[in-house]
Amino acid sequence: MYTLEDLDKNKLPKHVAVIMDGNGRWAKQRGKLRVFGHENGVEAVRKTVENCAKLQIQFLTLYAFSTENWNRPKIEVDTLMKLLVASLRKELKTLNKNNIKLNAIGKIDTLPSKAQKELAEVILKTSKNTGTTLTLALSYGSREEIKTAVKEISLKVKNNIISPENIDEAVINTHLYTHFLPDVDLLIRTSGEHRISNFLLWQIAYAELYFINVFWPDFSEHHLVEAILSYQNRERRFGKTSEQLN
Repeated sequence: MYTLEDLDKNKLPKHVAVIMDGNGRWAKQRGKLRVFGHENGVEAVRKTVENCAKLQIQFLTLYAFSTENWNRPKIEVDTLMKLLVASLRKELKTLNKNNIKLNAIGKIDTLPSKAQKELAEVILKTSKNTGTTLTLALSYGSREEIKTAVKEISLKVKNNIISPENIDEAVINTHLYTHFLPDVDLLIRTSGEHRISNFLLWQIAYAELYFINVFWPDFSEHHLVEAILSYQNRERRFGKTSEQLN
C-alpha cells in the first residue's frame, strides 16, 4: 500500500481538483439511503484535505455540489445543505490546525441563508492561513461560470472599458469564479465514471485526468497517492514534443 512517503516531493501537482462521486451508490450497496453515503463521504473529505495539507499541495478544489444537483429529490438536497453547515462548523478547528485557507466558488447566493452564513464565517476565520487553499465548488457549473464571464466582458466592451482586441486568456481568467486559482494540474474522479460533468472546463485544459473505480467514501490516502504517482509518471508536454522538453 502506497503512503505519502512514496511521493517525489519535488514533482507534486500545484493544483488538484476532485469530482467526489459515488456516495449514493456506496450507500445503496449497503442497503442504506443515499444520505448515509453523503454522511460517510465527509470523512473522506477530511482525510483528503489533511493529506493534501501534509504534502503541502498549494491548491485543492472539491466539487461539492453542482448546479445540476438542485434537481435531486428535495430530501436529499435539504440533507446535503444541513450536512454542509454542520461540517463547516465542525471542521473549522481542523482547518486552522492544518493552516488551511477556505474559499468557495459557484452561485453561492443560491445556497440556503444558514449555509451562506456558516460558509462566510469559516472563510473569514481561515483567511489568514497560509498553507493549502481549499476551494469548495458549491452550486457550481462551469458553463454558467463561462456564460457569466462572457456577459461581464461584453458589458465592459460595450462601455469602452475593454477593447475586443485586448481580450486574451488573462482577461477571461480574471472574470471566472476561479480568478484566484492557477489552472488545474491533476483532476481526480472517483466511482468509475469517465466524464467531467461540467466541472472547471476552462481550467482543466492541460490537466492530467485520473479516473478511479472507487466510490468516494472509500477514497483513502493510498488512492490519493496512487493518483499523484500516476501524475508524476506522466510527461507534461503542453503541446511541445518530448525532445523539446529534454
